[in-house]
Amino acid sequence: MGSAVTVGLGLALAQAKRRVLVITGDGEMLMGLGALATVAVKRPDNLAILVIDNEHYGETGMQCTHTSTAVDLAGVALACGFRWSTTVRPTRELADAVPTLHTAKGPILVVLKVSATRDPLVLPPWDGALLKSRFRQALLGAQVA
Repeated sequence: MGSAVTVGLGLALAQAKRRVLVITGDGEMLMGLGALATVAVKRPDNLAILVIDNEHYGETGMQCTHTSTAVDLAGVALACGFRWSTTVRPTRELADAVPTLHTAKGPILVVLKVSATRDPLVLPPWDGALLKSRFRQALLGAQVA
């Protein structure tokens, strides 16, 4: 928790010819705000970040996050020095932002505001070896076991 953007930054720097898209939530992004400054300083052309923002900490009981009041994650990214950042609400705006996530020169950040509807809780696996293998396979392809 709190390191998705920094892991994505490491991948973007190590795999400069591949596009890296980090998908994270508002709670995690708030936990790792300093990562936005580091990304802006390193300026990887191939890095895009999508923050899914329901304005709540879903894993700890649906307490409101700071994005439900005054914190503007897209504004923070711009203030740090991102090339482009925006907040989208309706689906129509997301459809316009998706091509940018896939092709725009980075670093870029899109904040997607979503409903805070409580879905059934699905916990991720905790098996470290499984997670490591799944991550390597997703990054390097099926030939890696």
